[in-house]
Amino acid sequence: MADRDKVVNVSVAQDITVEGPNSENSMVITFSRKYNYEGEEYGQVDLSGLEDMTATDMIAANKILEKSGSFSFLPEMSLEYACIISARATKMPLEFFQRLHPRDAIKVKNKVTSFFYGEG
Repeated sequence: MADRDKVVNVSVAQDITVEGPNSENSMVITFSRKYNYEGEEYGQVDLSGLEDMTATDMIAANKILEKSGSFSFLPEMSLEYACIISARATKMPLEFFQRLHPRDAIKVKNKVTSFFYGEG
């Protein structure tokens, strides 16, 4: 057998992370049902804009939270704060997040909170 006809099997172990809409690491949240907001239907929201935020964005969110009359020792754990941060991250109106179905609002809150605490 000539050298060019030899078959070599090489096995390489790799740590591969797949980030599709359904993976834990994805910043895309799929809604439990279609969501109609201002005449448009949404099935998901992409929170990858969280990656580009700064402490300035968080401070601005705190100010909005304070103006609303809400108070929390850990604002980043509140649903209202998560909605404010999500609106800034996606450039969507705050009302988009405030009108989500409760199950989907909790998905958003959990994703924002886990992002802040480095869990995904």
